Amino acid sequence: MEFDFISASFINLAINLIYTIVALIVGVYALVWVDNKVLKDIKIQEELKKGNIAVAIVASTILLFVAIIIAFGFRG
Repeated sequence: MEFDFISASFINLAINLIYTIVALIVGVYALVWVDNKVLKDIKIQEELKKGNIAVAIVASTILLFVAIIIAFGFRG
């Protein structure tokens, strides 16, 4: 009985891990695509070096979005 529970837990963990990786890859590519299409003339790295607060907020929002994807993947 205990072996069945452990194997089911490992299978559930593997499924959640695969989901997280796929969702992370799709999310990052989608964000890069949107960034390239919407913000064609804005170089994020250069604006961050200049101290542009708005670009820093957008970049941190992207990082939070990726973190939420990972969290939901592990949550199951």
